[in-house]
Amino acid sequence: MVTSRAYLENGRLGQGLADVRTEVGRLMAGFIANGAAPVEPAALLSADVLIDLYGEDLRARAFTTHDPVKGELMLRPDFTVPVVQIHMANGVSAARYAYAGSVWRRQEVGSNRPTEYLQAGFEVFGGTDPAADDAEVFAVLATALGDLPVMPVTGDLGLIFAAIDALDTNERRKGALRRHVWRPHRFKRLLERYSTKATVSADREGLLQAVKDGSVQALIKASGPALGVRSVDEIAARAEILLHEKEAASLSEADVALVSGVLELKSTMGQAAQELRKVAPMLNAAADQLEARAQALSDAGVDVSALPFEASYGRTTLEYYDGFVFGFHAPDRPDLPQIAQGGRYDALTRVLGDGEAVPAVGGIIRPEAVLALKGGAA
Repeated sequence: MVTSRAYLENGRLGQGLADVRTEVGRLMAGFIANGAAPVEPAALLSADVLIDLYGEDLRARAFTTHDPVKGELMLRPDFTVPVVQIHMANGVSAARYAYAGSVWRRQEVGSNRPTEYLQAGFEVFGGTDPAADDAEVFAVLATALGDLPVMPVTGDLGLIFAAIDALDTNERRKGALRRHVWRPHRFKRLLERYSTKATVSADREGLLQAVKDGSVQALIKASGPALGVRSVDEIAARAEILLHEKEAASLSEADVALVSGVLELKSTMGQAAQELRKVAPMLNAAADQLEARAQALSDAGVDVSALPFEASYGRTTLEYYDGFVFGFHAPDRPDLPQIAQGGRYDALTRVLGDGEAVPAVGGIIRPEAVLALKGGAA
């Protein structure tokens, strides 16, 4: 139906379109009232930047095109990355932004999910009190949702990173685990692999022995002409990594229990720090940050005793959240996505700022989903 749009049957003309524009205007006005400056990132973004951040997997989730001058471009799959780029290029430390517009995502064959939908967002950069900024962004979005029949949930991906940092293993393994935090199945397989002693085939054993003897390049050259794209030096470097992996000690039961305990932690925001201290007493700094955030949310008028907390929440979203995360879903409308969501992404600013990090937290609301929940534009 040519007049339909995400979650709405008649959202592209007449009263349906007017409803959409009114809702977007309402959300933007609320964000601006909280000190945000309007910003409008480009719809076409450099594909190289996004793929460097998220990996080749992103090509399966985004629309790409090729420009003869600018090279490969990608339709904006999200606002956060271009907003961070604008902020870091602007040369200021503290700022607030509000935006609204379309994002585009490819969907699997047979999916009913829209390939284009609106987002309206609020971002806070450079704050000096992360807990207070986290609480404010959550409260601003919660206020914008008003009395809609939605349920909130919160989490903290920083707890998982803290647990990884506390493991008694080498930095290479910690780095691999960090990279796959947002891929739960791969993360689980890595954890299982690192907790058992690997068995090595006879051929690989010969390769690893050659690494020890310093004869690996000679062995590779003697094996015949190269058939792939890797050079001899690259193959040799990979063989050295395999040797280090073979010789690395397995993760202890205590280490596996630490990570598993954090991943499985579920509580309320008011009790999360106390529960964390039970399952991971060595993560005191992370527990202190949880307590500070719970207090800030309470000061903002949020009932933290009834606010759900799940340490693993947010692990399947785009790979930039690295701390506090939250979402609002409509339990009576399983056909709708998260009505709103957000979180902290300090590490992303470091990547896009060439090593210069700025504290950053933000969130988005889906205007079309809000209207669908209200029963409008139908």
